[in-house]
Amino acid sequence: MIGFYDYTVVLTYISFASAVSGIFCATTGHIRWAIFFLAFSGLCDMFDGKIARTKKDRTEEEKCFGIQIDSLCDVVCFGVFPIIICFQLGMRHIGSMILLVFYGLAGLIRLAYFNVMEEKRQSETDEARKYYQGLPITSMAIALPLLFVVSPLLHSRLAFLVLLHLLVAAVGCLFITDFKLRKPSTKELILLVAVIAAAVVVILFAWQSWWRLIHSYAAV
Repeated sequence: MIGFYDYTVVLTYISFASAVSGIFCATTGHIRWAIFFLAFSGLCDMFDGKIARTKKDRTEEEKCFGIQIDSLCDVVCFGVFPIIICFQLGMRHIGSMILLVFYGLAGLIRLAYFNVMEEKRQSETDEARKYYQGLPITSMAIALPLLFVVSPLLHSRLAFLVLLHLLVAAVGCLFITDFKLRKPSTKELILLVAVIAAAVVVILFAWQSWWRLIHSYAAV
């Protein structure tokens, strides 16, 4: 078979499978599960690079394949998948769809640029990358679940949609803005994972009860 199938790319493949599962959920109205799969794909992406670097004898072909497959997976997981979720959440007007197209295009441009620069960097050094250039596309796997979790605190669906539009616009712009962002340390990564995990638990098990509780207070 063509391709590579060792442990260095397993998490990338799992992340892709998670995103496709989430797309099925989003298109059939199971938004909570779609958000869960988005967050899970993000968790996989946080660790796939660290796992890949544990293999010290990777060939140049394996390194190049890792760069390409990671970005191709990210296009689906954090580009197309969030667009489908946002569309299902209400971004269905012409202006909203234009914004979603911009978000997807910005993510695509970022990933293509990353591929070029990362391949060049890896040909010059074996050191792990210390900074991101622009906002990582994986960020939407954190931002969108967190917005979904706090949505019961908002007073109306309109307020949620306004914040959703602002989030998509801001994240899309930051994808292609040239600035350096320090990569999180191991402790910061663990904290980030804990936050996402807590958000996922709320989404899956407590979100409906929380929504009813918040709106019962608002009705008093």
